[in-house]
This record gives sequence, C-alpha cells and structure tokens, in this order.
Amino acid sequence: MQSLDRYTIEHEGVSSEALMERAGRAVFECVLERLARRPENDRQVWVLCGPGNNGGDGFVVARLLASEGVQVQVVEVGGRPGRQGAAAIHREQALRAGITVTPREFDGKIRGLVVDAVLGIGLKRPIEGFFSDWVLRVGAARTRGEAEVVSIDVPSGLDSDTGQVLGYAIQADLTVTISSPKIGLILEPGRSLAGQIRVAQIGIAEALPRDHPDVNGPKAAVWTRDRFLSALPPRTPVGHKGTFGHVLVVAGSEGKTGAAALTAKAALRAGSGLATVACPRGLNDLLEVLCMESMTLPVDQTPGRSLARSAGTQVVSAAGECDVVALGPGIGRDRETVDLVHDLLDQLPSRVVLDADGLNALEGDMGPVAKRSGETVITPHPGEAARLLNVSTRDVNADRVGAARLLAREACCFVVLKGAATVCADPSGAVIINPTGGPNLATGGSGDVLTGVVASLIGQGLDPWRSAAAAVWWHGWTGDYLAQRLGSRGTLAQEVADALPEALHQLRRDGEREPRTDGLLLFPDA
Repeated sequence: MQSLDRYTIEHEGVSSEALMERAGRAVFECVLERLARRPENDRQVWVLCGPGNNGGDGFVVARLLASEGVQVQVVEVGGRPGRQGAAAIHREQALRAGITVTPREFDGKIRGLVVDAVLGIGLKRPIEGFFSDWVLRVGAARTRGEAEVVSIDVPSGLDSDTGQVLGYAIQADLTVTISSPKIGLILEPGRSLAGQIRVAQIGIAEALPRDHPDVNGPKAAVWTRDRFLSALPPRTPVGHKGTFGHVLVVAGSEGKTGAAALTAKAALRAGSGLATVACPRGLNDLLEVLCMESMTLPVDQTPGRSLARSAGTQVVSAAGECDVVALGPGIGRDRETVDLVHDLLDQLPSRVVLDADGLNALEGDMGPVAKRSGETVITPHPGEAARLLNVSTRDVNADRVGAARLLAREACCFVVLKGAATVCADPSGAVIINPTGGPNLATGGSGDVLTGVVASLIGQGLDPWRSAAAAVWWHGWTGDYLAQRLGSRGTLAQEVADALPEALHQLRRDGEREPRTDGLLLFPDA
C-alpha cells in the first residue's frame, strides 16, 4: 500500500493532499451513515487525530462533519510538532473552518461516535504515553456502551502486517480501510478488533508496473466465493469412479481409528471416486465397519497395533495404484511408526498430504519433506508448526504469515497453517489467507476432515497449491453453513464431512442469485 500510494503521487499526478481529502471524505460518508442511526440527542463526534497521515484524514473528517452541522470535538492525541506535509495542510484547513482542538490532556467524559485517526499502517512498536491512555479511555467508553468507534485504515495499536496488538489497540465497530484490506485485518486478533470492514477506493493505483522494484515480492491474497468456485475441478458428465481420483489414507492406531475414518469419508464427500484406508492389521475389522464406502488395506502392525515399519512395502505398492496419499491422521508416535513415516516420505513418488502425527514424526527436521521428489502439502496447527520450527506456539501465532512462509521455504512444500484465518503458503512466499470458518470447527477430528478434502482435490486433478486453498475455504464455509443451521456449538467433525456437498450446493445457488464478487484481493507483501 505504501508503494502504491507513492507511485500514485509520483507517477499519476495525484497529490497527497487530494488523496487525503478523498480518504477523509470516504470515512465522513460512513460516519454520516452511522450517525443517522443514532438518536438525535446523541450525535456528538470525537475525532482523535494522531501525528501522521491518519491524523490528517481525521482533520478532513472533522471539517466535513462540521460543514454538515455535526457537533465535533478534535483531540490532537499525538501533539502538533510532528505534523507536516498534507496532514499539516488539512489541519490548517480544519482550523480555518472553525474546528476547535481539545488538548490531549483533556480528562472529561467522552461519549457518542469516536473516529479513530490516531495511528495507521506504519506502526511497528508498542504504543505508550498519551496514545495508550486514549486507547484505553475509548475502550472503556465503548465497553460501557457510551461510544461506538470508526477506525481509519486499521484500528490504532494494530500491526497491519501480522494482526497483533502492539501494547494496546482500539476495538472498532467499523474500520474504513483505504484502497485494499490489510493483512492485519484478516488475521486474529486484528480481525475481531476491526469490526465491520469497508474498503474505500480513493483513486490509488491498483497495481504497480511490472518493472517497478517493489512488484516482485511475494503477494498475499484472500479468496472470495467466486474465486473458490472457479478453482474447483470440473465434474465431467461422462466421468466414473476412476475419473475422480483414488485417495490412499495411511492412518489410524489403537484408540485413533476415527481419524482414519474421517479422512476417508471427507475425501469421498469432497468428490473422490475411490478411497482406500491402509491401517494396522488388528484394526481392519473395525475400520471396515466405520468406512463402509471405502476400501481397507490391512498392513503390518506393531505389538501395540500401530503401523509397523515393515508396512512400508505394502503402502508403497498400494500408492502406485492411487493418485495421492494422505499420511498421518491418528497414526500415533510409536518409534516404528516414526521410522515408517521417514521411509514413506523418501519412497513415495506420488503427491502426499502430511498431517498430525505424520508431522510430529519429523521432530523439527523438515529435511525428509524438503528432499522429496513428489509434491507435499503439510497441514500443521500452531503447536505442530512450532515443533517443526523449533519455536514456541506463541512465536507462531505472533506472525502467522511469517511462520507459514518460513515453513514453506525450509520444507520446500505447500503449507496449510491451521487456525483462525488459516494461512496457506507456497515455497515462493505467496500466501492465501482464508476468510471462512469459525469456532464451531474447533472440535476433534476437524483437521482430519480438512486433510481428506485437500487430498481429494489433488486426486481429482487440481494442483496442490490451489487444492490447499480451495480445501481450506470449503472446509471453513461448511463450518459456517452448519453454524447458520445448527448454531455455533456442538458441531461434530463427521457432520462437517457429511455437509460438504450440501454446503457447496447452497454456495453455488447463492452465487447464481447474487452479483458476482471480485475474484481476488491482493495485498502488499507482509
């Protein structure tokens, strides 16, 4: 965004003052909409202006509101000395229009609608002093129900690249973000802090020229409904069960047969023609009952009924008849099983989706994945990702995009870093951040279902990168669909698997009734 802003000013002849005026006007229009819904005796507006360009946007908002007869109070939170350029120009215009600036030391009560124009996308260190004091005051007023908040670009105190809180952050009811959404508005906790998000197009260039020095960095994207639907593999009317892919699920151990069954069921529900579950021999009878639509392949087992290392020959032979292998759900951490995972990663020529204990078998060494000849998708949750990177789970969640990119680069594979706003990354550094899914997916077996969907789409002929992104979108949307029907509590993983076709069908019907959405939203490099 910073590069696009500079390019627009330097090469397209639009002044920074004009862009600031447009940004402020876009926020002003949103504020008027919200004021119209408030009682006539409660339409006071507080505009909190910081020292940078966000503060300049705030002065534009204040001037335009005053011209409409709205009672406005401006608090110059950052003080005047640092203001320069377009922000200084708009400050002077606001003062000439009769706007009065309230000292930042003001300790009276604030209520009504608060425009947060304090800090923007340039913030990279924790806020303190008057900044944190005012953030806390606004938060307290909002908690008491005495204020609603409209933030400009990002809520103040939010890291726009990671979504993390830098000390303290504003909780907004509405965030009017300029030109394009920011990564920090999509990742938690930024997603929750932003409230409703409106994108204001103000004439900033949509893309940089191909020869621009900033154009070659890795991009981040969010898929919309139509981008997801367009990515799904076609269903030819002359297809048969062999046409739509055969998934080999290598999974299960004593006490964890459900993981194998859920992965196989999800693969079939996502459209695979065939699924085979390779499981410890002693668990075969149980899995034949659990997996009525799948075939089973009983293989060598350990005394504790886990997959034995000697099962490798049987699995590799079976994989030769299949299109993709889903490896890891519920396999446990027996030493022989760990050795088997290493053997299979070395010997399987096919594409592999590696999950759960398949990832734990790597014990922080991603070399076995990086050295593979076939393409690999790994699907860690933050704890598993932390073990792979030899860092803490807190470190992973503090920069989810950075962690996913690092994993993809070091393991030379495609990464699905699960969690709120799941992040998919490829070895080039490109990321796709998923907007679907909610807390009802936080249930045992949900990850096994996702693994089955990823493997299914690969088996149906979609490349691993798009398979990962599409599977995450579909899995999340199915959770959202079930939450709408059944509520946000008590969803079972098998219900998610079973609802995949119905949720997709409803999504297509919605798409036929509603205007087409944008295909892809691009963000600057994090």
